[in-house]
Amino acid sequence: MSVLTLKIAVNLAGQALAAGREISAAPLTVAVLDSGGHLVALQREDGASLLRPQIAIGKAWGAIALGKGSRLLAQDAQQRPAFFAA
Repeated sequence: MSVLTLKIAVNLAGQALAAGREISAAPLTVAVLDSGGHLVALQREDGASLLRPQIAIGKAWGAIALGKGSRLLAQDAQQRPAFFAA
């Protein structure tokens, strides 16, 4: 297993922010966690709302905990709302 360094985490966050700008997304916040769920990097664009850091960390933590990306988790939530409400 490769190690997630700070340099790699910052690069990943930067790429995610760049992708958001390409599609003219609202200001984003990106959290990069290691395999243990610990925050390695957090980048927040100017204008991102107050709770975005906590939301980004929560989404990343959920993806790690369940072993799926947040898009797949959103699909699962629609198909199995009781599981996600528990």
